Amino acid sequence: MLKTLKGILKTGDATVRYPFAPIEQAPDVRGKPEHDAPNCIACAACAVACPPNAIQMKVDVHAGTVTWTINYGRCIFCGRCEEVCPVDAIRLGSEFELAVMSKADLQDSCTYRLQRCSDCGEYFASRKEVEYVAAVLDRIGGNGASGDSIDRCLSCKQKNDALACKDRIRERRQA
Repeated sequence: MLKTLKGILKTGDATVRYPFAPIEQAPDVRGKPEHDAPNCIACAACAVACPPNAIQMKVDVHAGTVTWTINYGRCIFCGRCEEVCPVDAIRLGSEFELAVMSKADLQDSCTYRLQRCSDCGEYFASRKEVEYVAAVLDRIGGNGASGDSIDRCLSCKQKNDALACKDRIRERRQA
């Protein structure tokens, strides 16, 4: 018995002191997704890529808003949201302890304004997404914010394209 006790004292602790002391984590540990609301453009790429539907986008046409919501209770920390985000607005952090007293504490959300179509007045995308697209088009030399179709919904763009095509055909026939 004395020999066993001597061996135990010589070996020391064989376990970690967690949860009484912080646990050392590997550098690439995947914790809960951290959403950077000011950088988010509300494009819904993360919601589409999320396998367990932990991230959802809800549009309120009457208020002219879109609400981004994540339910950490459903999240499987797969990292697909981080992979598809075009503006790096969502990153997997190192926090993994998500114990809460209420299920409501496992949800996070933010609300973004929607953009109205300049022709028909219907909402068609988040304002931040439209501004992002305009900036990208300006950067690559396209018709970004100065273009007349950036603030139109898809059906109005199609209608204007059809009218423009019809005008070109008419001009060719007359020439």
